[in-house]
Amino acid sequence: MELVGEFLGTAILILLGDGVVAGVLLEKSKAKDGGWITITTAWALAVCFGVLVAKTFGSPGAHLNPAVTLSVCIQSGDFSIFLPYSLAQVAGASLGALLVYLHYLPHWKETKDPGKILAVFSTEPAIKHTLSNVISEGFGTFLLILGIHAIFSPANGGAGGIAGTGFVALLVWAIGLSMGGTTGYAINPARDLGPRIIHSIVPIPNKGNSGWKYAWLPVVIPLVGAGLAALVIRWSI
Repeated sequence: MELVGEFLGTAILILLGDGVVAGVLLEKSKAKDGGWITITTAWALAVCFGVLVAKTFGSPGAHLNPAVTLSVCIQSGDFSIFLPYSLAQVAGASLGALLVYLHYLPHWKETKDPGKILAVFSTEPAIKHTLSNVISEGFGTFLLILGIHAIFSPANGGAGGIAGTGFVALLVWAIGLSMGGTTGYAINPARDLGPRIIHSIVPIPNKGNSGWKYAWLPVVIPLVGAGLAALVIRWSI
């Protein structure tokens, strides 16, 4: 049941998250040009409802993110859940992206810019500068893991239930607003990889390439950032 929860929760995360990007970027959408505030707000809400769905369907941890799963594994010393959770999360992200594709079906052919179409599914840096992009994704994910730990820490009252979920959503909102403008803040390998796979295989009019040359970065670097944060937490507490 935990894998079902991770699968469905991540699907909801991507449906609502990639969905708002589609609404803001695709032609003839009523939400077109809604802007960065709209995108970051909806992504925060996507995290909130994705977590709630994951918990409802059997995953009490509701990671929705291989980077979060890796951090939990490092802190516990047990890596047995990493691969199955990650596969469920990538599969859920792929489903969510496919649902976005279907939901906005008539809008793809109206959108002539392949860059905007790709941006619905995956992240790309505002300025392509590998070192800077690595720092952005690594630092963003480091802060995500550190913030999640702080939210649920007994030192802060150990927020749980709806309150804890809400604070995690606020954390993601803050990261998006403050740090997301550089790379689009993937901070989640499944969030980028699953939808990018869907972009590469579904018949989207006017799409270009799927940006695989950059794709390693939002997959690998969030894992590095999460791993470093987990080590800091484990060594410090």
